[in-house]
Amino acid sequence: QVQLVESGGGLVQAGDSLKLSCVASGRDFTYWEMAWFRQAPGKEREFVAMITMLARSSEYADFVQGRFSISRDDGKQAVSLQMNSLTPEDTAVYYCAAGAVAVRLRAGIANYWGQGTQVTVSS
Repeated sequence: QVQLVESGGGLVQAGDSLKLSCVASGRDFTYWEMAWFRQAPGKEREFVAMITMLARSSEYADFVQGRFSISRDDGKQAVSLQMNSLTPEDTAVYYCAAGAVAVRLRAGIANYWGQGTQVTVSS
């Protein structure tokens, strides 16, 4: 069993930066593919970024446009999302997710989900 706990959300102004963190409990974190998703009010949850096991590769949604960076620290069983140049369109609840298969996780099929952390960007 894996538990994911996100932190780092908050209220910021457009152009600011935030760093989200997700800490995992349980075993075998090194072998999990990790990702961030987000869900804005009235919208479906969408993929933001993913980092594969052992940080072999990462992938980002088109809307990121170089503003976000995902990283992982297997020693701390943590994955982070550095978000720069935030805009009001980035306002959403951000979720951390863990999956055994990268292509499935990318599609939103995760083995585990965190509870989410709210990010609000004011104009």
